[in-house]
Amino acid sequence: MTTPQTSPAGKTASTTGDRPYATVNPTTGQTEQEFPFLDTDQIGSVVDAAHAAYLEWRRRPVEERAAVVGRIGELVRERRDDLAALITREMGKRIKEAAGEAMLVAGIFDYYAQNGPRFLEPRPIDVMEGEAVVVNEPIGVLLAIEPWNFPLYQVARVAAPNLVLGNAILLKHAENNPQTALALEQLFHDAGVPEGVYTNLFLRISDVEQVIAHPHVAGVTLTGSDRAGSAVASLAGKYLKKSVLELGGSDPFVVLDAPQVEQTVKAATIARTINTGQACIAAKRFIVMDEVYDDFVAGLSDAFQGLQPGDPTDPSTTLGPLSSERAAADLTAQVQDAIDKGATVLVGGGRPDREGAFVDATLLADVTPEMRAYREELFGPVAVVHRVSSEEEAVRLANDTPYGLSATVFGSDVDRAREVADRIDSGMVWINSPSGTSPELPFGGVKQSGYGRELSELGMFEFANRRLVRTAGTKKARPADAAAGA
Repeated sequence: MTTPQTSPAGKTASTTGDRPYATVNPTTGQTEQEFPFLDTDQIGSVVDAAHAAYLEWRRRPVEERAAVVGRIGELVRERRDDLAALITREMGKRIKEAAGEAMLVAGIFDYYAQNGPRFLEPRPIDVMEGEAVVVNEPIGVLLAIEPWNFPLYQVARVAAPNLVLGNAILLKHAENNPQTALALEQLFHDAGVPEGVYTNLFLRISDVEQVIAHPHVAGVTLTGSDRAGSAVASLAGKYLKKSVLELGGSDPFVVLDAPQVEQTVKAATIARTINTGQACIAAKRFIVMDEVYDDFVAGLSDAFQGLQPGDPTDPSTTLGPLSSERAAADLTAQVQDAIDKGATVLVGGGRPDREGAFVDATLLADVTPEMRAYREELFGPVAVVHRVSSEEEAVRLANDTPYGLSATVFGSDVDRAREVADRIDSGMVWINSPSGTSPELPFGGVKQSGYGRELSELGMFEFANRRLVRTAGTKKARPADAAAGA
């Protein structure tokens, strides 16, 4: 059941500054359906209902909670095509990638259904007398604020471990994914998640503070921009709530050498254009050693020129639209700023002559620090390429960013590549492979890319009370004491 969400009279997006929840097809630019905001006056009762549901949910055996999470994975597989079609309609992801996202998400729910109970087993501590154990307990209701670029995957990263743990989730999805958000909520309930344990909120940004401030909300997690992360972290600190942030990235892709240039170029193209370049861990900056620069750039230029914009529902399309006209305009402005200040356009540089939120696959060189493209995140099919003459210069350039999410290093000498990778500031690093994700791998960054980790065993404990239980008892004999007694 979807929480009733009615807008108070006279309180519209134009008067509050909040964008409405709406399906605006980025391929056509047409608004297909709009959805009302949650009434501000309803927030307290929604949170209270989530807390009441949490108190019941946490008492269920962890095996029962895990079974429900496993059922979510099954339903995601069964509904893959419908979910993929919604994603493509609402944010323009190519249909192949949308279906792939659904399968990745099913795997995440499988992973926590199978491993979560084991992760949560009590951990005994070796003490000199009596017993001590750390037990892993849920902390309560969480607010999750999630973006549009991976509308299933981002939710799964939070929901799968925390539902097994026993927390309840209030989910604020992006304003341009309302139908996907509702479909997910229905799927969760069909899988057996009780009412209130997972609740979709069409929440105004201006009402986020009210949710975080509520005494029954124990934590908040956000995936989004560093600006949004700063605002949410400030509120979490103000109200003493635990927070996890996964923010932007300007990920470096360092090429030390490329004896097989075609394979390196293929990996680089995937790394930059996955999800039409709208991924936090997509490579944005290619830092290439001088001796392989010309061959690499020639190959990457050819690959970018071969990407043709088209209908994302057509499996043959190689470049879909961005998520919105606003996103396309913002990215184009970043590119134009670089051009105006002297950057060299190797490929693209503009927008194709067709309707929809399309931007040319673009490759820029000679990008310098006064240009926005040097340090800002480029969220779309635009890449910057830098020529360097030493490992020291490559590392300096890789670290010359406020972000630190992921990094990639390619080189035929794996030991050398690892040594370079060790000097790059990032939460994740990939050697001879584009950055990616998998349920068992921890995900998160450093610097302005946020803090905390999702996925893997680590993702089970960001919102867990790791409680010590100490039982007094007889002092244990030490090995040395036993030997002396003998």
